Amino acid sequence: MNHNPVYLALDLPRLDAAEALARKVSGHIGGIKLGLEFFCAHGHHGVHELHKTGLPIFLDLKLHDIPNTVAGAMQAIHVLQPSIVTVHAAGGRAMMEDAKAAAGENCKVVAVTVLTSLDGDDLAAIGVTAADPHEQALRLAELAHSAGLDGIVCSGHEVGAVHRQWKDGYFVVPGLRPADGKANGAHGDQKRIVTPREARDAGASVLVIGRPISRAEDPLAAARAIEATL
Repeated sequence: MNHNPVYLALDLPRLDAAEALARKVSGHIGGIKLGLEFFCAHGHHGVHELHKTGLPIFLDLKLHDIPNTVAGAMQAIHVLQPSIVTVHAAGGRAMMEDAKAAAGENCKVVAVTVLTSLDGDDLAAIGVTAADPHEQALRLAELAHSAGLDGIVCSGHEVGAVHRQWKDGYFVVPGLRPADGKANGAHGDQKRIVTPREARDAGASVLVIGRPISRAEDPLAAARAIEATL
């Protein structure tokens, strides 16, 4: 891939601030990730405004409901022309199949496997006692693959193993921290992290980076520094 794999996570409360930040760093990122916080605050209008930056839009909505409802939601966002949309692999095969069937022609549908904020203890607490995060991610990746999705969302710790079993998959890796942030323990609420370069080398297609850029003293310099490592 020749394009910049970095998608900036833009979950800022003010739309004007989000658009200003996206424009400031647009030359050093490959796209914009808009999550639930942004979408619930700004809706379709906010997505349309961010489209004006000319950058691809990744709608990280993590859809998880009965198949018919998820398919309807996918159809409702056609007008927004997202490049990537997320669903939860835990929703099951039928839900994922219907989500992909309802997606736009140029939209990649990727399944969230194990959230990067969860570790083995967290999985056990919700009843997933037969697998650790790595095993669970691989299991859900196989299910997403069989359901016809384009790829998955997983941590940098799993992407190498998933890439080996799904050669042409599209892999979105969040929970990334630059080498300096990783060394300083600036993890936020992420428990399983790697650096952008480590994830890229392991087979990541998209690198989702938020706070290391959006909360940096100089976001432009931070985006440039991350791009330089790739």
